[in-house]
Order: sequence, then C-alpha cells, then structure tokens
Amino acid sequence: MAEARRIVVKVGSSSLTTAAGGLDADRVDALVDVLAKQHGGDKEIVLVSSGAIAAGLAPLGLARRPKDLARQQAAASVGQGLLVARYTASFARYGVRVGQILLTSDDMARRSHHRNASRTVDQLLAMGALPVVNENDTVATDEIRFGDNDRLAALVAHLVHADLLVLLSDVDGLYDGDPSKPGTSRIAEVRGPADIAHVKIGSAGKAGVGTGGMVTKVEAASIAAAAGIPVVLTSASHAADALAARDTGTYFHRTGRRSADRLLWLQHASTPQGALTLDDGAVQAVVERRTSLLPAGIAAVEGEFSAGDPVELRDVRGRAVARGLVNFDAKEIPRLIGRSTRELARDLGPAYEREVVHRDDLVLLRA
Repeated sequence: MAEARRIVVKVGSSSLTTAAGGLDADRVDALVDVLAKQHGGDKEIVLVSSGAIAAGLAPLGLARRPKDLARQQAAASVGQGLLVARYTASFARYGVRVGQILLTSDDMARRSHHRNASRTVDQLLAMGALPVVNENDTVATDEIRFGDNDRLAALVAHLVHADLLVLLSDVDGLYDGDPSKPGTSRIAEVRGPADIAHVKIGSAGKAGVGTGGMVTKVEAASIAAAAGIPVVLTSASHAADALAARDTGTYFHRTGRRSADRLLWLQHASTPQGALTLDDGAVQAVVERRTSLLPAGIAAVEGEFSAGDPVELRDVRGRAVARGLVNFDAKEIPRLIGRSTRELARDLGPAYEREVVHRDDLVLLRA
C-alpha cells in the first residue's frame, strides 16, 4: 500500500450527500482535503464518484431516489453538473484542476472506447489534473439499476493500471456480521473467497440515496483482486489512513495476475449478444484444456450477433461456462454446426477454416 503510486478512490453517494438528497458541501470538502494532499508528487489519484442522482433529488423536489428510469435520468442530469461543480470549486482551493469523464458499460465493453478512455485518463494525469469518473447516468440503463459505481471502480482501476483501489463507504470495513450489533468484529484481511464465505453481506444502507451496499463493494474488491490489484475497503472518514497505508478497514490481497484489458471487460463489463450451446466434449476442451471453440463442438445457436460481438458459451444443460468474442455472424453459425474446419474449408472456402471463438478471446465463468 505504501508503495502504491497510482490509486483509484471510489466514493459512494451516502458519503457525499444528505439523506434528503443534495450535496453535503462539508463532506465533499473533507474528502477533497485528503485527496488533494495526496495527488501530485509521487502519487496520482483517480476519483470514481457516485452522487449524481442523489445530488439532483432536492433541486427537483424529490423526497427520495425514484424507482423509474426516466426520473433517475432527470435527477442525474441536474445532479451531475452540481457534483462536478462542487468538486471543481473544492479542489481549486489546492490549485488542483479536475477533469470529468463519464462512462457507460458500453464504453468499457467496446475496445476502441476502452482505449480512448485509458488515453484520456493518462493524459489528464500527465498534465497534473485529477480525473473524476462517473457513470453517464443520463443515458445508461442497466448500470443505473446496478447501482453505486463499485464494479465500474474495479474496471477503472484495471483500465488505468492502478496500484491500489480504495473503496470508501459509510462503514469502516467488512464485518463478520451486522456492524450495528454487539459481538461483531471487523475483518482486517481477505486473502481469498474462502476467508469470507461464512459472512452474510448486507445490502444498501439506511440513507436510501445509493443502491450499492456492501454486496457490490465486495464484488468489486473481488474483481480487482483477481486482476492483480489490492483493495482497501473502509469509510470515507478513514480515507486519509487508507491513503497513508495505515491499518484501517479491510484489505483484500491480490488473488490473481493482471490480465489483458479485453479479457477483464469481456468477463465483467460486456453484455452477451447471443449464446452458443456446446456439446460435452467441447465444454471439456474449452474449460479444462483451455482450447479454442471449433464448429464441431457447437450444438445450437441463439440470438442475433455479428462477428466480434461477445457471446455466452453454455453447456447442454443451459449453464454458462464461458464468454468469448465470436468470429462469425449468427446467421452463419447454423451451417457450421458439427462440422470440421477442414470440411468447411473444402466446401465454403479457406475463410471458414478457423475457430468460432479463439482461446485468446475467451474467459471462463466457472472452473
């Protein structure tokens, strides 16, 4: 932690706003006080901030976060401007400029958008600015329902090649039970999924302005840790301790190595456009031997997709076993099913003597 140079910090809505909606200027300033002192010199901070929808509630006369998408997007439209204006003014006290980056899951899933976002963040940091990343809630659909930007923060940490991800909440770590009840204790370290298999993880907090809760934070920590990025989960009030590498919150150790960008977004950010059903032999080859998927192993196809789209690979019982980028359009697949590549090359031409999904463009969903 002490050696981390590039750090992604994610803060939730409940740490920035009042329960009634609207930004809490004192809370924002307190967070900025910590981040601005760390940014610059030998450290770079990227902030992933929730709060757009919550910030727009009070100005629009909404008593609580609406359930319908249209009003969520309206609140985000009003709140996003207020949020970035507040950050701009607060960081200006330290002479730090901020740059706003709004992303959707589509931006994370499309390789060209993914590369552009990475270059933008790198350039902002190189010029001394502090990137403030948020979901583009005014146009996002699924991501608004997913809630609180935790998964986005894990993906951004991988996107920018972060050395550390800090997830700030209104709870000072992961507990082995309800932290509001006596007898529970904070879990200081998590070395792998087995360490928290017994823990009952709660959902969104009482404030009602966010939709994440501890479930999405632990999921995000697991994604980042599996991608080789350690994670600290603590409260916003302990942000200074986390960034100074002092003992606070819950520390998630790395559980994997950094993977190619396209594989992480393929597993966690892409939306399958269709599905291929594999026979038992093909499942065994793909899952156990980590081979490419050949036409001979396909039993069925569903959905409408084009070459290059992500598709789900399922066994004959309908269970998803992998996800990959397909090399053929959906309408081409039926005439390939069950046939060898040599046969296809002879009958249809050399362009068909190839994998349906190459192993380099494939991620497993279960071992």
